Amino acid sequence: MAAGKRIAKLERVTKETAVTVEVNIDGSGKTAVKTGIPFIDHLITSIGKHSMIDITLTGKSNDDILHHLAEDVAIALSQTIDKALGNREGITRFGSAMVPMDESLASVAIDLVKRQFHKTELKLVRDSIEGLPREDLEHFVRSLMQNLNACTHVIVEYGDNDHHKVEAALKAFAVALRAAVSIDGKRKGVPSTKGAM
Repeated sequence: MAAGKRIAKLERVTKETAVTVEVNIDGSGKTAVKTGIPFIDHLITSIGKHSMIDITLTGKSNDDILHHLAEDVAIALSQTIDKALGNREGITRFGSAMVPMDESLASVAIDLVKRQFHKTELKLVRDSIEGLPREDLEHFVRSLMQNLNACTHVIVEYGDNDHHKVEAALKAFAVALRAAVSIDGKRKGVPSTKGAM
């Protein structure tokens, strides 16, 4: 993390993938995303746009296995956001949002406490969404939540179109995250009765 700024960069290189991510928590939602998976690029771009976090991300497969690339992109993105948040001093900590997308509705609640828990219910039914197997898309979202070092609940309330369901869910995640990472001008120190997150 850069001194005094909530900016971080991370490289995740394995035998399976090579992923580089840079984020600026206090950005304006600028994104440059290239993973070779168009729907994942679209979803990450939406996260950046609606969280107001600048995201620069490139991902490349070394083994041509889609599952590995989707997973590692999600892991690297969340770990970079976690790194940029540092000790989380002065943040609002909690965020929630309910976002509609046409016939679909999703709700998200986030606590940026440094204790990992996630509950994810996307309610996807099709075998494939925009050329991405459903299980890989579900794993992308789960990996994103598992690696944020936070308590996150992502629930699709209802919907008919699986594209709309997952997009509503990640836009709601972005809006809730924007609230949770925001600086609380009245707060000094970390937002916890323990004195540490």
